Amino acid sequence: MEKHIKAPFLGTYKQQFKYKSYSPPKIEQSFRWKDEKVDVLLEEAVRLLGELNVYSKLVPDVDFFIKMHIVKEAASSSRIEGTKTGIEEAILSKEEVRPEERDDWEEVQNYIKSMNYAISQLDKLPISIRLIKEIHRILLSEVRGEYKQPGEIRVSQNWIGGSNPTDAFFVPPNHREVPTLLFDLERYWHNENLDIPILIKVAVSHYQFETIHPFLDGNGRVGRLLIVLQLISKRYLQKPTLYISDFFEKNRNAYYDALNQVRITGEIDQWIKFFLNAVIKTSGKGIETFDQIIKLKETYDKKILSLGSRAEKASKLVEMMYSKPKMNVNKMSEALNVSYVTGNELVNDLERLNILKEYTGYSRNRAYVLYEYLGLFEK
Repeated sequence: MEKHIKAPFLGTYKQQFKYKSYSPPKIEQSFRWKDEKVDVLLEEAVRLLGELNVYSKLVPDVDFFIKMHIVKEAASSSRIEGTKTGIEEAILSKEEVRPEERDDWEEVQNYIKSMNYAISQLDKLPISIRLIKEIHRILLSEVRGEYKQPGEIRVSQNWIGGSNPTDAFFVPPNHREVPTLLFDLERYWHNENLDIPILIKVAVSHYQFETIHPFLDGNGRVGRLLIVLQLISKRYLQKPTLYISDFFEKNRNAYYDALNQVRITGEIDQWIKFFLNAVIKTSGKGIETFDQIIKLKETYDKKILSLGSRAEKASKLVEMMYSKPKMNVNKMSEALNVSYVTGNELVNDLERLNILKEYTGYSRNRAYVLYEYLGLFEK
């Protein structure tokens, strides 16, 4: 009689008071996927991710463009959780955002702060529960989740969907199990003896983190942010150029279904294939965006040369707008340390060259957008 082999990621349901919580197995173990399609997707994902990473090394002043990649990731990841802020709103300053939209805007800004902070810490602090808690603290500070214990691992039951654990779509493990599961997850990240390719390891880590759901709020955003951090920490990326949440947001139902199938069947191949497809599609899109940025920058540079003595200041202005493609004339003038009159003249020059467009329609307090450039991130 053939012996039944338990699926490696199959957890157990544990009876709690009036409901059952899901307890995943520990993951600090080697495993082998069954679907050979995983090998093909893995090869393509690694190739494209490497090609995307090259742009971080070769594109001059790449950090100006990276800021928009972070904004794109922040807006997409937050939209999965129900915020309405798009990339156009995310790049505005607080006073430019309508009062009724500021709560969503604040959440996206906190995601950007969390990402920037985490990347700045990677050289000093490895990816760890300590770092994750700090990311979470920044993410939930002074926004709607500020009463959900920012920076603290939960000490009560949470759930996904429904009004309480008894009618929930999914009930993560009981809070008493969370510290042990997180310790196992941390060991898994740093265990170099496990013969698992990095991208597979990142995929499994994301599944396990979302299943543990260690915080009362913000788990999805923290888990998606960790994907990019892991790739940077392993030197697969030098900069956060992969906005993978864009793919997850556009395929939201498939994203949730792929994660949930692991909990139902214990088989992780389908989730890994979905994840690798996300890396492939997002890397390809990132490569295309960088190619278009380079071409657009060359076009701008040629046009600006026609401004003669004003070309240097105009070039600096456009360079600033690669990080913040919407600005009003006052802020432009202040950033360039020039008078309002000079700033306005530069803006008029760039509008005449079809580089900037006025978007408010106001006769006073006019604001401009680097519209073709911003459009590359809105596609």
